[in-house]
Amino acid sequence: MAGMELTVGLRGEVVVTVGVDDTAERVGSGDVPVLATPRLVALAEAATVRAVAGRLGEGRTSVGTRVELAHRAASPVGTRVTVAAELTAVDGRRLSFAVSATDGRGTVLGDGLVERVVVDRERFLDALSR
Repeated sequence: MAGMELTVGLRGEVVVTVGVDDTAERVGSGDVPVLATPRLVALAEAATVRAVAGRLGEGRTSVGTRVELAHRAASPVGTRVTVAAELTAVDGRRLSFAVSATDGRGTVLGDGLVERVVVDRERFLDALSR
C-alpha cells in the first residue's frame, strides 16, 4: 500500500510490572494471582502496534486478526515483564509478527505470533455503524 514504510525487522516493546489488575483472578481467566493469559495477549498486541507506529501512512491503522501464544511460565504480582514484537513478514496489508515475553531474569514467559491487517481507519469505523 502506498505511503507505508514497513520493513521486516521493525521492533516494538512493552514493559510492565505485573499488578493486581493484570492477574488471572482479576480478569476472570483463573483463580490465581499471576499474570493472566488474556493480559499477556493484550501486551503482545500492544508491542506489535508499537513496532509499526507512525509507519502505516495517513489515515491508516492496523487491527488484530490472529494470535497464537504459548504462555510458558507464571509471573506473580511485582514481576517486571518485557514483551517484544518483531515484524517478520509483510504481505500486502497483512503483517506478521514474532512475539516473546520475558521476565527480569530472562525467563521466557510466552512466545508466539500475531497477525494484523492494515485498514483505512475511517472506512473501518464507518463499516461498524452499518
